[in-house]
Amino acid sequence: MPGKFVFPGGRVEREDRRMTAAGALDAQVEEKLNTRVSRPSPSFARALALAAIRETFEETGFVIGVADYGAPENPPPGAWTRFAATGVHPALDDIDFLARAITPPGRPRRFDARFLVVDARLIAKRIDGAVHSEAELVELVWTPLDEARSLDLPGITHAALDDLAQALEGGLDKRRPRPFYREVRGKRLREQL
Repeated sequence: MPGKFVFPGGRVEREDRRMTAAGALDAQVEEKLNTRVSRPSPSFARALALAAIRETFEETGFVIGVADYGAPENPPPGAWTRFAATGVHPALDDIDFLARAITPPGRPRRFDARFLVVDARLIAKRIDGAVHSEAELVELVWTPLDEARSLDLPGITHAALDDLAQALEGGLDKRRPRPFYREVRGKRLREQL
C-alpha cells in the first residue's frame, strides 16, 4: 500500500512451523487464534505467532524475543538463520492476539490477517538496514497511539489501532473477545471471537 502507514505483515511459511521458540503462547491467545478456522491446532496458532515475529524482523530489523537462552540451534534456512545469528530466541509467551480481518470479496488480493501485538520491551535487538527506499517498508516510525490514528492509514489499520486503544484500557486482558472483521453479501461485519 504505497504511501500508507501499515503494520509489518506477511504469511506463514513452512519454516515458521519448524522454528524453536522460548515459552509458549498464552492458552487464551492460542484459543482465540484458533477460533473459526478450518483446522484449529496449537501448531497453527504457534506458526501464526512465529510468522509475525519473522515478518517483523525481516521488514523492520526488530528482533523480538529473549537473549537468555542464546541463539537457537539449527534454525530453518533463510530469515530464521539470520534471526538466530542475533543470539536471540523468539519468545511467544507475551504475544497477544488483537484482531482478525478478511479482505472483502472482489478484491484483486485477499488476506485472512491476524493482528498480533507485543510490548516493545520484548524487542531484544534491532538490526540496521531493513528499512530503506527499496524495501517493503520505506519508513519506520514510533508514534503515540493517538498520533498514529491520525496518520494516512488503511481503514483496517485504523480499526486495529482503535481496537488496541480499547484493549489497553482493559489492561490487555487475555480473556477479552477479539474483533473479527469481514464482509458477507456486501455487509461489513465486526464480530467477536
